[in-house]
This record gives sequence, structure tokens and C-alpha cells, in this order.
Amino acid sequence: MTDMTENRGGETETAAARRSPLAKRGGGDPGSRGRTTIADGVVEKIAGLAARDVDGVHAMGSGLSRTFGAVRDRVPGGAKAVSRGVKVEVGEVQAAIDLEIVVDYGVSIADVARDVRENVITAVERMTGLEVVEVNIAVSDVKLPDEEEEEPERRIQ
Repeated sequence: MTDMTENRGGETETAAARRSPLAKRGGGDPGSRGRTTIADGVVEKIAGLAARDVDGVHAMGSGLSRTFGAVRDRVPGGAKAVSRGVKVEVGEVQAAIDLEIVVDYGVSIADVARDVRENVITAVERMTGLEVVEVNIAVSDVKLPDEEEEEPERRIQ
């Protein structure tokens, strides 16, 4: 049942809206017609890139996932897994994010975790419009200065 109220001329609001040149066909703002769904993988990529942008984050994921990722990255045509170490749960309007990171030796883990949370929340909320309700961070390792890189840099010769 449509709720109709009378305006000053004694006609109903809906009748006045039908004659208004500003009335839109189909009702409502065109931007709000229909549904937008965002896949978990989209949020994982955004969160992964945002987390990697923070100083003090050396890598993402556990040792095993980084090892498999390094092998996968070397395969011709293989792309870097930006969502490695990221798990998300996406609802209609909210998202929860779990991150597994490796930090550089000597940095304050508490400061890095705070900066990662801020960066991830800002990026995901800005790009998706979802409310990020939590970002859980597990620090799985510390990269020591004298440790070899698991993913050696490729040099162009």
C-alpha cells in the first residue's frame, strides 16, 4: 500500500510527482536501481595490496604458502598472488578480513599492525563501500636481515 499525503493544492504527493518534470521513470535515483555484489576475491586483492603498501610488511602468508607462491610466480605467464595471506568474509554491507603477515626485523609489530589495519580499512571501504568490521592480523614470521630471500629478484641482463 502506497502512503500518500496531501500537498497544499489538495492533491496527493504521488499525483503531483507524476506531473513533475523532475520525476524519474521507474522510481528513485538511477544509481540505486538494482544490486551490486562484490566477490570475496575482489576484497582479498584490495586488502592484500593495501597491506603490502605498509612499511615494515616484508611478505604476506605463511612460510608454506610463500614457498608455493614463489614456485607459482616463476611459472611463465603466472602472476603474483596478491591475495596470498588474505582471507575475507563478505556480506551484503560488511566485510571481515584476516591477514597473515611477515614483518621486517626491528620494526614495532604493534605499529605495523595498526598501520596495516588503517590502510586496509581505508582502501576496502573507499573502493567497495562495504563497512569493514574487523581486520585480524597474524604475524607468522620476522624477516631477519641476513636471511636469504625466498623470492630472489630477477635481474635483466
